[in-house]
Amino acid sequence: MSSAQTAVASSQNISLPRAEYDALQAQVQTLQTQLDWFKRQLFGTKSEKRLEIDPAMQADLLAALGEQLPAQPRPETEKITYERRKSRSDKTVTDTGLRFDGSVPVETIALSSPELDDVPEDEQVLITEKITYRLAQRPGSYVVLKYVRPVIKRKDTNELVTPPAPANVLDKSIADVSFLAGTLVDKFLYHLPLYRQHQRLRQCGIEIARPTLTNLSSRAIDLLEPIFDAQFEHILKSQVLAMDETPIKAGRKAKGKMRQGYLWPLYGEADEIVFTYTPSRAAGHVRDVLGESFSGTLVSDGYEAYARYAQQNTLVTHAECWAHTRRYFERAKDADPETAAQALELIGELYRIEAHIRDKKLTDAAKLKYRSEHSEPAVQAFWQWCDKQCQRHDLLPSHPLTKALKYAMARTDRLKVFLSDPDVPIDTNHLERALRPIPMGRKNWLFCWTELGAKQVGIIQSLLVTCKLHGVNPHTYLVDALQRISQHPASRAIELTPRVWKETFADNPLRSELDRHAS
Repeated sequence: MSSAQTAVASSQNISLPRAEYDALQAQVQTLQTQLDWFKRQLFGTKSEKRLEIDPAMQADLLAALGEQLPAQPRPETEKITYERRKSRSDKTVTDTGLRFDGSVPVETIALSSPELDDVPEDEQVLITEKITYRLAQRPGSYVVLKYVRPVIKRKDTNELVTPPAPANVLDKSIADVSFLAGTLVDKFLYHLPLYRQHQRLRQCGIEIARPTLTNLSSRAIDLLEPIFDAQFEHILKSQVLAMDETPIKAGRKAKGKMRQGYLWPLYGEADEIVFTYTPSRAAGHVRDVLGESFSGTLVSDGYEAYARYAQQNTLVTHAECWAHTRRYFERAKDADPETAAQALELIGELYRIEAHIRDKKLTDAAKLKYRSEHSEPAVQAFWQWCDKQCQRHDLLPSHPLTKALKYAMARTDRLKVFLSDPDVPIDTNHLERALRPIPMGRKNWLFCWTELGAKQVGIIQSLLVTCKLHGVNPHTYLVDALQRISQHPASRAIELTPRVWKETFADNPLRSELDRHAS
C-alpha cells in the first residue's frame, strides 16, 4: 500500500492490521530519513563538527546513567605579557602586505617624474626612494633549451670533434627533466589534466601531440616505480598501519562504460603513504596487498574485509575508527536530534581528551596513562549509554539510531584498542586527509583509460603526498629523483624515498639544465 493509500485509509477511519501498520510506519520513517539526508546534502552544512549540547541536557544524561564522567582536565592558565613582533621573519613583507621569500624573482622598474624632464640633473637632489610592490604573472613559463655544439676540424689530424649531446632522463626524448617534473606536478598535485596542459602549451606557441604528453608521463612514472616499491616495503614494517580504499574508474568495460577499480592507501607510522591498485573491492585483496609480512595493529573503517584479515592473521591486531562510528550518529540527527546529540557529546569527550594530549605533547607511557585515566572512563560511559538505548522499545530496526547503535556495539573490542597502545590513533582521519588528492583529482581527469594508468596514478601520488607530509618541494624532488634513479643502486632505492631523500639529498639536490643555466 502506498503512502497515498495510507492517507485515504486514515481519512476514512479504515483499520489496518497491526503488522501492516508497523511496516508502513517503518517505510515512512525510512523515506523521511532519506529525504532529510538529501536536503542536508543540498542545503545544509557538510561539516562533521559535533553538536554543542546544552549543559542541562548533559546533566540529565549523566544522571540517567547513574554515573559521572571523569572530571575534565582544566586547562592550565597563566598570565602572559609580551611585546608583539613581526611574524614570519623568514619572509620579505612589504608595506602593502605582500609576502614572498628570496627564491621569488624581483624585476625592478625605475620610474621618473614627468615634471622633472626639463630640470637638469645637477639641479636635482635625491632624498630617498618610495617602493611599491605588485604581484605579476607571465602567461607561461615554458623555455626551449637550445644546445649549440660546434663541429671542429683538427688541422693536425683532420679529425672532426664535436661535444656530445647532454644526457637526458629519457633517451631520445624532447623533454628536459624539468618539463617531466612540471607535467607530473601539474597533473597529479594541481589536478590539471593533460589535455588542459596541451591547450596551455599551444597558447604559449608550442606544438606537442597529446599522446606524446601521455607517453612522457608514463615513462617518467615507470622510472619512479622502484622508489615506490621501496617505500611500500618500509611501510609494511610499521607497527601501526592505517588502511582504506577509494574508488577509481580504470579500463573500458563496454562502450561508454568504464570498469570500477580501487586504490588502497596504506599509511605507515613514519608518515609515508602508498596507493596500491586492485580491480575490485573483494576481501581477498586486503591479504594480497598486505601479504604475510605485516605484523602489528591495523587501523581501518568498518569494512568487514579488514576484520576477516585480522581474524586469519594472529600477528595482527585490528583497531577501528571512532570517526566512522560518529558519522552513524551524525546521520541520525534528523530522526532523533536529542538522542543523537547525546551520542555526539559522549564521543566528543574522547576527542577533547585527544586534543589535550596533543597540546601537552604526551607520548608513550605518559600518553597511555592519560588515556587510562580519562579516555577509558569516557568509553565506558558511552557503552553504558548505548546499552540503555538498545533497551528502548520505540526504535524500529530501520531507524537510523538503531543502525548507529548496532554498528557501535558490534565493534566494542576494536574501538577500545587505542586505550592499550599509545601509538594507535583514535581514528583514520590522518589517512583520509592524505588520500584526498585522489577524489579531488578524479573530478578533473575523471578516469584512467587502462588499469596500468590507475597503477601509475597510485605510484606518483604515493611520492607526491609523502613529499607533502614531510615538507618536501615536489618539483625539486622529482627533478632530482628522475636524474638520480638511473645511477642509484637498486638495493638502496629506499634512499630516494621522500622521507630519506629529505635527510640525504635535499641540501644539495640535482638541478635541471634550465636551473643550472639560470644560475
